[in-house]
Amino acid sequence: MFREFFIIFISAVLVNNFVLVRFLGLCPFLGVSRKMDTAVGMGMAVIFVMTLSSLVTYLIYTYILRPFNLEYLQIIAFILVIASLVQLVEIILQKLSPNLYHSLGIYLPLITTNCAIMGLALLNIIKGYDLLRSLVFGFSAGTGFTLSLVLMAGIRERLEMADVPEHFKGFPITMILAGLISIAFLGFIAIVKM
Repeated sequence: MFREFFIIFISAVLVNNFVLVRFLGLCPFLGVSRKMDTAVGMGMAVIFVMTLSSLVTYLIYTYILRPFNLEYLQIIAFILVIASLVQLVEIILQKLSPNLYHSLGIYLPLITTNCAIMGLALLNIIKGYDLLRSLVFGFSAGTGFTLSLVLMAGIRERLEMADVPEHFKGFPITMILAGLISIAFLGFIAIVKM
């Protein structure tokens, strides 16, 4: 059982990383990865929302939608769950860390529409994960998302001091960098076959 959880973890963090391999959640990935502190803060918020949304969406799907043949409402139900959790994160961050709350800006409410979180909820159902596997997958996907943000932020902070040609400054070098990191993550594909 531990081996299966480890495979789920490695698969979600490295092999099938939501940002760098599945290309989900690119808006906050590109927008928040300029500074390391905002990248870490956003990563922690995403881990929290992904883990809790895995729990709540599993319970709603298993005990409400499926027994009453309401599976067609899953997207609406999942959006409501994710939006509620993001509101909770916003309230907590505004109270505990106002500076982080303001530095995340518009990207914090954008977690609600982050396709990575919706994709996670749907993948839990498609893969047929039970509650524990859904939680492990949610935490792992959030960890992979955070790893992507931190890697990008670290490199982008160093690029600010680099001599980048004028035509590549800003968004172009960011896209090239994202592509190179994504290619590097393809090297992990042989680790786990899932």
